[in-house]
Amino acid sequence: MSNMICHPYHMVDESPWPLYGSLGGLFFTSGMVSWFHLNSASLFILGLVILLLVMYQWWRDVSREGSAQGCHSSIVELGLRWGMLLFIVSEVFFFLSFFWAFFHSSLAPNVELGGVWPPLGVLAFNPFQVPLLNTIVLVSSGISVTWAHHALMEGKFSQAKLGLLLTIILGVYFTFLQGLEYFEASFSFADSVYGSTFFIATGFHGLHVIIGTLFLSVCLVRHLNFEFNPAHHFGFEAAAWYWHFVDVVWLFLYLVVYWWGGA
Repeated sequence: MSNMICHPYHMVDESPWPLYGSLGGLFFTSGMVSWFHLNSASLFILGLVILLLVMYQWWRDVSREGSAQGCHSSIVELGLRWGMLLFIVSEVFFFLSFFWAFFHSSLAPNVELGGVWPPLGVLAFNPFQVPLLNTIVLVSSGISVTWAHHALMEGKFSQAKLGLLLTIILGVYFTFLQGLEYFEASFSFADSVYGSTFFIATGFHGLHVIIGTLFLSVCLVRHLNFEFNPAHHFGFEAAAWYWHFVDVVWLFLYLVVYWWGGA
């Protein structure tokens, strides 16, 4: 609290979590290579455990700084908003690269693909079955998280809790349906450029859904601990922004990859 006396900025205390997070990321990615090439998952599991522990501890510290210690002044919150906004912009360009690869191959399929798209021998998913259901699920979750946000701004604790819980359930259901879809797929990542672009685009989106579900779960726990109020709840806002970004990306994936690209 002493750093709040002379200025409104939050001078962050020394923390071990960036260093431990970097080590966890190094072990995680190196472990993936070891798992794929040497069939040894021990380093991957170690990296994953370290990352999960760092995420828990770091989120705990930031939550305490904002809710218990009062370190998140208006100007600090403005910085957090810009940080989250720029992060989402970077994620937009991340997915733009996948769409670029998909359009590059699908608009002018070469002779190795048979001159057609989807390539010969690839049976694409019917966009009006599980993909359409997943679209309805994710759009509904966007509505429920907006409901929770407005309920929180109006001080309606129970409605905000219900909206958050419903959004988390829909996120888990989406992940289950996508896993089922992958299990029943008639093609794999190795089946031409269609398989690689399909699985890397939808797979990374599925990873973002899992991250967003965890993000909202943390917000639900904080909400149940009365850490949010109508005037101060940026942690929830950031999760809602992220979830809406995930929704929009899925709509583009559905229209481009499933419906147009699979026709």
